[in-house]
Amino acid sequence: MDNKTPSFFTRILLALPAFFRVLFDPQFALAVLRIRQGGAPMPPVPEPARAEKPVQPPPPLLKEAGPDAALQLLGLMQQEGRFIDFIEEDVASYADADIGAAARLVHDGCRKVLREHLTIESVRSETEGTRVTLEQGFDPTSVRVTGNVVGEPPFNGVVTHRGWRATAVRLPKLAVGHDVAVLAPAEVEI
Repeated sequence: MDNKTPSFFTRILLALPAFFRVLFDPQFALAVLRIRQGGAPMPPVPEPARAEKPVQPPPPLLKEAGPDAALQLLGLMQQEGRFIDFIEEDVASYADADIGAAARLVHDGCRKVLREHLTIESVRSETEGTRVTLEQGFDPTSVRVTGNVVGEPPFNGVVTHRGWRATAVRLPKLAVGHDVAVLAPAEVEI
């Protein structure tokens, strides 16, 4: 596997399907959560019994997320940015310039939806590349420690991504009986 840092566009194509898989696949979401908390994606294989076994904290309680808000947001991104059309298109045969032109339209529409319906702020205020120290008690759900992580905090490192946090959600109210699973109705020209 190539260890070269993926391009911004490649990271977008990786992040968007991962975002929706986290919303709809609880097991995948659990694996992502474990990785964010600095652990392995799957539970560790139990070791043979020893005289003294370290006390493990109980696993975090998980709650079921309803799909309505996710489907509504996805529908809005399709309506404004043709997001699903773009993701479902096989872009392998297109030139990079063609993909870039299409991505600009998708980007503009999806950005409009995010700005209209969410308030999003950076998790960290420092610019990327800034050296920081993570003290004991830092929030592992807000900061993922990567690289050669050994021992206990404080950790010294470099901000490689500032992170994002939604501070407000303003989705439109839905009419009773509205089918949020229909992300974009089929169109028939008469």
